[in-house]
Order: sequence, then C-alpha cells, then structure tokens
Amino acid sequence: MAWRFLLFQRLGRPRSPHLLYSFRPTLASIPLQPRRANILPNDRSIISRFLSYGSVNLVLSDGKPKFETLQKEPPKKEKWKTKKRLKMQRKREKRKRKEANKRDPRCVGPKGKKKKKHKFPTVEARIKYKIERAKLKESLLIEKLKKYEVPQVQGPNPKEDTLTGEERFYMKKMAQKRSNYVPVGRRGIFGGVILNMHLHWKKHETVKVVCKPCKPGQVHEYAKELARLSDGIPIEIIGNDTIVFYRGKNYVQPEVMSPVDTLSKKRALEKSKYEQSLETVRRFIAIAEKELELYYRHVALYGDPNTRISDFVYGCDAEEPIKLENRCSGEPPEHSMTVSGEPTEEISSCDDGF
Repeated sequence: MAWRFLLFQRLGRPRSPHLLYSFRPTLASIPLQPRRANILPNDRSIISRFLSYGSVNLVLSDGKPKFETLQKEPPKKEKWKTKKRLKMQRKREKRKRKEANKRDPRCVGPKGKKKKKHKFPTVEARIKYKIERAKLKESLLIEKLKKYEVPQVQGPNPKEDTLTGEERFYMKKMAQKRSNYVPVGRRGIFGGVILNMHLHWKKHETVKVVCKPCKPGQVHEYAKELARLSDGIPIEIIGNDTIVFYRGKNYVQPEVMSPVDTLSKKRALEKSKYEQSLETVRRFIAIAEKELELYYRHVALYGDPNTRISDFVYGCDAEEPIKLENRCSGEPPEHSMTVSGEPTEEISSCDDGF
C-alpha cells in the first residue's frame, strides 16, 4: 500500500518525469500484462534476462505512470583460464616461492654454476665427494649463524632464592592447579617469551613454561636463560619439558618487558631453521664417515671389488672357464675320454671368497 500512496502523492505535482523507486525484479513483482507487452521488448527473454542483470523503474511521464526496464552489464566473473594464462600464473607463483625461499637453509651452498652429475670411478671417491660437500655447507651455515648472535647486556643481578621448602611446595601446587602457561617452541627463547611471562605475572604469582620440542637436558639451559632474562625464580622442573617460575615477593613490572639482548620473532625463526639444517648436515657427515670406514674394512677383508675376479657368466667361451680354474687351483685341467673318443675337460668349481 505504501507505493500506491507515493504514486498518488506524486500525481498532484507538475507533470515531469520522475523516478519514484528502483528495485530488483522478482517473478511476483513484475506486472506482465498482455496489453502492455509493447513496453518491454523481447517478451520471451523478460524473465531470464532482466531478472538477472536488469532493473524495472516506475516513471511518471505526462502524468501517467510507466514502467521502464534498464539493462545492466553482467558482472565480470572469472573466465575459464586458457592454457597460456595458466602457464603464466604458475610462473608467477614459482617466482614468489623463489623470493620467499631466499633465506631457506636448504638453498645454502657455494655460489656459481651448478655442476653436472659426476660419474665416480669408485665407491670411495663418491663417499669422499659427499663428505667434502657436506663440510663446505657446514662452514657456510656456521657463518650464517654468527649474524644471529646477540651480545649479552649486563642487567640487574638475579634475585636470591630465599624460599623455604613449604613455600616452594605451595608455589608448585598452585602452578599445577592453574592453567596459565607460556609455550617455547621451535624458535627457542626470544623477546616475546619474556613479554608473555611478565604479562602472566601481572595477575598470577607463578607461570609454567612448556618447552616443546625439547631435547634431553636442554630444559635446564632454558631455565637458566629465562631466569637471567626475566629475573624470575625457577621453582621446579616437571618432567623433561615444563619449568615453574615464581615472580618474586617484591615484584615490579619493568617498563621494557622484552629485553634488548633477545631476537625478534622473525629472526628467531630464521635462526632455528639454520640450526636445524646444521644439525642435519652434521648427522649426515657422521653417517658418511662411518660408511667410509665400513668400506675400508670390507676392502681389507675381501679385497678391492673393482680388481677382484668376478664369477664367470654363462654363455662365455670354453677357454675362459679353464683360465679361471687354473687361477683358482693352480693345477692343469683333467682330461677324460668320452664314448666317441674325443677328450673333454672337466671344470671343478672353486670358491672365490664370495
């Protein structure tokens, strides 16, 4: 009824075309009548075309209401990608990955053109080449890690541990009951860890520091480092990965909660990647050296496999097995007469140490 009221209100004004309102057409809102079919062209495509990408407006022209249809351009949807577009998109993605992986420790190596694959004459040469390349990468990773070393700033003296046994027991139980904790992940200890500890100490006296992943024995190093940076008191180490810290009796929140001699979150992640790569390279060097030692033992026991005589292959000439037998036993081959009277040679099998 509202649109009828607006229509009669507009009819009292001077005769001028005026747009009352515009709306998205629906199947029930478009008055399709046979006598006004000439207003809307292409009757058969009204519902399908104008319903999707058009609009119907009510206009006053010479004091008479009329409907106008306005066609709109269809929205630009993503077209099906052609082969060329798909190829260009993959190139762009590959370029982005290369730019993102510039600091990837897997890409660390000697600068220059990539050499072709070597064909090694012996097993010993192949193992030695691998060890040489791994040691070169190890030295490069050590140089990279030197950039992430931060000199320790002399701060306030650490608090003296004046807690009694009962207070320690009480603090431990209170920390176990509460659920507030600070995680230490693959980045290790950086400024954000110390900041979170101070934020927890704002409302709680204790906080748990959960170190995962943590190597055996590394949790004690974390406890000393966190006590130095946060000026807290380590109460107890639970298991192999949890440390309980107490803020102290006269705790005052510092103005700068992230110490200066700590890394940022981004640089700590980069450092952890280089450390992980260095650990993997050192493990590979140890395995390769052990493999080389086993090879030397095998050569000492059985001789060099490159110069050792191999078993004869079936289908060889008759003279080659005779030569092999002579080398093994040192005796001339035995001759036997057959029914036809032709001599034949009997070849005895010999062990060659295989």
